Amino acid sequence: MSLAPINACVADDMAAVDRVIRLSLHSEVVLVRQVADYIIHSGGKRLRPALVLLSAGAFGNITEQQHTLAAVVEFIHTATLLHDDVVDESSLRRGRETANSLFGNAASVLVGDFVYSRAFQMMVGVGNMQVMQILAEATNIIAEGEVLQLLNCNDASISEADYLKVIHYKTAKLFEAATRLGALTAGASAQDQQALADYGMHLGTAFQLIDDVLDLSGDPDEIGKNLGDDLAEGKPTLPLLYVIQHGNTLQRELVRNAIEQGGLEQLTAVLQAVQETGALAHARAVAQKEAEQACACIQHLPASAYRDAMLQLAEFAVSRDH
Repeated sequence: MSLAPINACVADDMAAVDRVIRLSLHSEVVLVRQVADYIIHSGGKRLRPALVLLSAGAFGNITEQQHTLAAVVEFIHTATLLHDDVVDESSLRRGRETANSLFGNAASVLVGDFVYSRAFQMMVGVGNMQVMQILAEATNIIAEGEVLQLLNCNDASISEADYLKVIHYKTAKLFEAATRLGALTAGASAQDQQALADYGMHLGTAFQLIDDVLDLSGDPDEIGKNLGDDLAEGKPTLPLLYVIQHGNTLQRELVRNAIEQGGLEQLTAVLQAVQETGALAHARAVAQKEAEQACACIQHLPASAYRDAMLQLAEFAVSRDH
């Protein structure tokens, strides 16, 4: 399944968002422009800004205000990527060198700060206190999620609930904010704003679950990063936790040691254990349930190309190979 038909109904609006992004990234400081432009135009799916547009379109016309907010959401996401890659010491993202590999850690962190602060300048310009509350809360929770993930690294004893909490904070919260913003600024009722926010939370969770599956099973050329990157960093993802809970003694100890020690010395054996225990199938089933819950949240909306695209996006979240 491709994103192309999903993006088609907001193609013109996404072009407008791109124009806002280009104008808003301007800085007199050359390095700021170079780093920000590199990461913004490095081939991402642009899911989060698209969700602002789709959720607004489901309730009426998409306006310049939503173009601005879609760009704000993309900037917040971009800033987190710049900081994440420094923390994770990543060298590859979306099939390209990470910004920190090209420009250095200091430049990536500082330009990430610039992108964050530019996002807040733009949201203040919208002049809507509810918008600022939603985005301020989201950025704060995302930061907490980053710290939680750091605390969980090399810890093989965390529970599935602990793992899902990190996903909800670190990844799904911005999906939730994007869909809530679209509904809010399009004049949706409080009930519908919550329904769209719940859709975003479930969708973001499904996306991250599949990312964790692909880290242990994907084609590096397709997923745009090295296989086993999360394992190398000692991140206890759901497939690995499943092996610890359901594998035999050797499999449990193997994966526990791999998480605690980090690195990729045991990658082949870990991948075999993941396959043999059905851990990937389990994680996919959890992701499928999240996608189904996302769809249930918006089934009541009037039929439209925007609602259909959001339903298709939930299907894409779990069927994709990249």
